[in-house]
Amino acid sequence: MSSRALVLLAAGGTGGHLFPAEALAGALAARGIAVELVTDERAQRYGGHFPARAIHQIASATPSGVSLVARLKAVATLGIGTLQALLLLRRLRPAVLVGFGGYPTVPPVFAATLLGVPTILHEQNAVMGRANRFLASRVNAVARGLPGPKGADAAIEAKSTTTGNPVRPTVAEAAQQAYPDPHAGKFHLLVVGGSQGARIMSDVVPVAIGLMPEALRQRLAIVQQARGEDEDRVRQAYAKLGVDAEVASFFQDLPARMAAAHLVIARAGASTVAELAVIGRPSILVPFPHAIDQDQAANAAHLAAAGAATLVAQPDFSPDWLASVLAAVLADPASLVQKAAAARRSGIAHAAERLADLVVNVAKLESPNETAA
Repeated sequence: MSSRALVLLAAGGTGGHLFPAEALAGALAARGIAVELVTDERAQRYGGHFPARAIHQIASATPSGVSLVARLKAVATLGIGTLQALLLLRRLRPAVLVGFGGYPTVPPVFAATLLGVPTILHEQNAVMGRANRFLASRVNAVARGLPGPKGADAAIEAKSTTTGNPVRPTVAEAAQQAYPDPHAGKFHLLVVGGSQGARIMSDVVPVAIGLMPEALRQRLAIVQQARGEDEDRVRQAYAKLGVDAEVASFFQDLPARMAAAHLVIARAGASTVAELAVIGRPSILVPFPHAIDQDQAANAAHLAAAGAATLVAQPDFSPDWLASVLAAVLADPASLVQKAAAARRSGIAHAAERLADLVVNVAKLESPNETAA
């Protein structure tokens, strides 16, 4: 690889896009390959510790507003971002650009295809998102986090490879922990709602716990993510029930807490599903119901089909339903051991390395580490 060869990653908007990009950056850096990130302003809060040589920001917007004016403004912003990306790419001259989906990746990936820079898209979800569908016909390769995302035609399928969803080093470390014995001590329940939290969890889970018999409640140790405005009422609800519970809007050590859990109640974003599978924990998944592409429903169906998760639509996720399911789980903890094993079998622990191999092949790179060997 020449001294100025560079892999440019494009990711932004949410941790769901940045986390797999972060994992790939680490895998490439371990091979001695230079990595830089291009992102948007929304991603800055996630990108502070991103393992890249430099982080570049360009304009981006999502053209899905209700009004025509809002959509036109978003398209104009994407146009500005594309011009910025063209200038950036001409200056950096990357060997390859890898996009991780979402509209923040449209300007840099589109600019790269105009300039003839080799390009790869990574699709985290079981359903290909709108931004990736727009770009997929133009790129050299598509890496899939889950097998066979819907929405891809035969030509796109021909250049697709299932690499899995790269997970952060903290997730890989948590995956080393064996599933905790559900027969011994407290039963650890983890409740999360995605990067922004999910009010449905705060509305349903504490009420469900309150419907359970006192003897079962006392067996529980709950860790729950709640929106900032919901924290106090959730914490007070558990205190009134006398339940051992820790409530916060964000947990820096979430992978470790997932590893310590006997059961996880969560949304079904791609990163969450990947982490559940790699760490190997059973789950109750409540997909976000308002997504246009219903990507979370497809992600959850993948784990449910593997025997690793219980999939429940949000309208059916009631306190009565959840109280009944939790009581059944506590009466038959052996079923969770089987689901934990099924989750681990469905995970791809070395997805970052698989994706790094694809990057090296598409860009026709040799890492300095390999050359020195």
